[in-house]
Amino acid sequence: MTAENEELVAALKAADAVRFGTFELSHGGTSDYYVDKYLFETEPRCLTHIANGFAERIGKAKPAGVALGAVPLVAATGMTANRPYVIVRKKAKEYGTGNRIEGRLEEGEEAVVVEDIATTGQSALDAVEALRAAGAVVNRVLVVVDREEGATERLEAEDIELEALVTASELLDGA
Repeated sequence: MTAENEELVAALKAADAVRFGTFELSHGGTSDYYVDKYLFETEPRCLTHIANGFAERIGKAKPAGVALGAVPLVAATGMTANRPYVIVRKKAKEYGTGNRIEGRLEEGEEAVVVEDIATTGQSALDAVEALRAAGAVVNRVLVVVDREEGATERLEAEDIELEALVTASELLDGA
């Protein structure tokens, strides 16, 4: 594990974002541990580590955060990288502009999805599909934590690379 990973793992643990017990996950399965994204996304030390890690990895792509969970992540990344970003809604809003993608996104523009936690990868895949439907070129997803439960394989099947700041193995090592 790199020094950068060790610092992020320490920050996540210090924020009490890793909990043990029996938890139901969004995809319907259960787990004996839970990574509380709201605890790490609202803690400045964690958010700074995450934004720095994502900003180093986005390259020339426009960061795109999945609403609601990744909005703080994409905002902090945009600020750190001094780059505009977009927010991808789970569905188009039913009022106002009716947008599913919030912010400016040009036809053919490269985007990279930033997400909090990857388990099955479905949320990230939905965001990629929405961005592609809006004309973006998307080949990568960046996540804070890869739970190592199939997201990498699911995304690879759609020609999307998953890159995690830390894996569940790294996060739980010595927990």
